[in-house]
Amino acid sequence: MTDEAGNADEPQQPDESRRAVFRVPGIALLAVIILLFCVTPAAFALPGLQALYLVPLGLTVWIIRTRTVATREGLTVRTMFRTRHLPWTALKGLALTERSKVRAVLADDSRIALPAVRTRHLPVLALVSEGRLPDPSGVLAEEGEQPGEGEGDQA
Repeated sequence: MTDEAGNADEPQQPDESRRAVFRVPGIALLAVIILLFCVTPAAFALPGLQALYLVPLGLTVWIIRTRTVATREGLTVRTMFRTRHLPWTALKGLALTERSKVRAVLADDSRIALPAVRTRHLPVLALVSEGRLPDPSGVLAEEGEQPGEGEGDQA
């Protein structure tokens, strides 16, 4: 087959721009709007209490800014005040918490929280990392390989 330019079709190359973005759902801004209405009577009760409006403002900034972006190069962890890039080679693995949160474990055994990433997102991280992180769920296992085979209890 040929395309519009007359070039023969070539096998598709892996998508160079594959990425996954994990962030707080935008619907959380609805809670901020409700909080804004709830704070208004208290904010005008006494002079100086208008500073209470900083709470909804801070929550809005946190919701919009906080995220984890996974690309083929690594992870970008963005918190309210800091952005940190973690290449896949710098990661030793992932650690799971009791509340299904995921933390990146670096080569020096320090741990960095991955905002908005949960255990259900591990197959996506494994896919984006192109095998640098194992998929503990076995969702991406090759045909013929049983889920969890040869992976142990690693995360």
